[in-house]
Amino acid sequence: MAYTALYRKWRPQTFEDVKGQDHIVTTLKNQIRTGRIGHAYLFCGTRGTGKTTIAKIFARAVNCERPVDGNPCGACAACRSIAGGNSVNVVEIDAASNNGVDNIREIRSEVQYSPAEGKYRVYIIDEVHMLSTGAFNALLKTLEEPPSYVIFILATTEAHKIPVTVLSRCQRYDFRRIGGETIIDRLAEMAAAERIDVEEKALRYIAKKGDGSMRDAISLFDQCIAFHYGERLTCEKVLEVLGAVDNEVFSSLLRNVAGGDTVGSLRIVEEIVLQGREITQFVLDFTWYMRNLLLFEATGDAEGLDVTAEDVGRLGEEAKLVDGGTLMRYIRIFSELSNQMRYAAGKRVLLELAVIRLTKPQMEENMDSIVKRLKELERRLDEGNFALPERPGGFEPGTGTGAGVPGQEPGNASGVDERGADSEERLVVLPKAQYEDLQLVKGQWGRIVRDLGAASRPVLSGAEVEPFGEGGLMLNFRDETLYLIGSRESVLSELTDYVRMNFQREITFRARLLAGSERKDTRYVSEEELKEKIHMDIVTEND
Repeated sequence: MAYTALYRKWRPQTFEDVKGQDHIVTTLKNQIRTGRIGHAYLFCGTRGTGKTTIAKIFARAVNCERPVDGNPCGACAACRSIAGGNSVNVVEIDAASNNGVDNIREIRSEVQYSPAEGKYRVYIIDEVHMLSTGAFNALLKTLEEPPSYVIFILATTEAHKIPVTVLSRCQRYDFRRIGGETIIDRLAEMAAAERIDVEEKALRYIAKKGDGSMRDAISLFDQCIAFHYGERLTCEKVLEVLGAVDNEVFSSLLRNVAGGDTVGSLRIVEEIVLQGREITQFVLDFTWYMRNLLLFEATGDAEGLDVTAEDVGRLGEEAKLVDGGTLMRYIRIFSELSNQMRYAAGKRVLLELAVIRLTKPQMEENMDSIVKRLKELERRLDEGNFALPERPGGFEPGTGTGAGVPGQEPGNASGVDERGADSEERLVVLPKAQYEDLQLVKGQWGRIVRDLGAASRPVLSGAEVEPFGEGGLMLNFRDETLYLIGSRESVLSELTDYVRMNFQREITFRARLLAGSERKDTRYVSEEELKEKIHMDIVTEND
């Protein structure tokens, strides 16, 4: 026998089995008991909250020969026929694929005939907001004055797309998101019946990932069971299957960010990537973690936050490290990041830039970052610390350490002698091929940065291009945080591949950090221009 997915196997068969929608269930049961049954219903709410399930139970209940307290008996011929999908009295229509005027005209022609068996002919139209304007207009008259034996149940996840003329002809029922504890209880009930050994913390995380949808939570539960079939399902195994991260990682990242430790924060991000975790989900979960911390700090109470006792103790410690205003800035940055990641290819780079922004408020000019910087200055003054903070990454001002170009002195990647700030412009002669490469890249730099995408654009847009070695080009960065990312082999390789594909040039790119006082008052000319510039001070690069 073929395997049946848990969400289908455990689909409620009576109103009592439905969880989390008591306000709707009670109303419909009372209507069935008293015979006050409407002719058109609109079920709206997020996915997986029971709209189609309750519609099918209602269709069986109104046609049941022996209803029990408003519930279908499940034993009569009508109940068995409808449950088996063999009844001509219950018609399910997917409006996403049957959204034309002709489909509605077929319904209008069918409703003229009374049911051959049972009391009512029930039409369940799922995703009704997908109907065309003409189809809605064709449905209006039938909705307003249908035959007494016809019931329409319209289900949608986007009620705002339903025309007002249709809304006014229906009884509207709004399905709520199902609470986490309700989902946990249902999953525990299923686990006991299916003889599955599962940790309570694992169920809690699955319920959280369900985001108010019972069906989504059950599907995730089914997925985790299949991966670790026959084993005890722990929270660590659930995190592994879903590509998620434990709260301890979020706590560690937040503490590094609050302490201004850029290097430590980026190392955590690198570990997440190396473990194969889903970056988009990591951003959402970390935002949610910061949201819980903000609410805990604002109310002083963990009630309603859906966290464990261990998490409450951790939140209490972190609430002393980060104030509410700073947390709001963190949440704003990661909310913007979540939107940017939808269409981005280099998600890791975007995440790293966001983390750097968290640890370095001086990179932003909005009000909350300025407040953060002032608080940091006040703290250092109170401690009597008037020295400049240590520059992260091992870069000392004026040294240019970390250029990564062998055979050249720090701070002089081009191989030419540097002059003081007041020196005149220098003229440097380049081989013809290297000179053409330099002019091409500098002339097309705006296009190159734009085409490389949102991940590389903020990093490379501030780089200055100059020659180095025999035929190579150097990217000079004045901001060390941008250099940390721009000097990565992946970024430089992407740039090399782009130039090769679009300009048919094989150019080697390197990156270095400029010293704080270093100036680049240099003009480059080709060997052909040497004779025209012979009267000027010429410096020729060594091969």
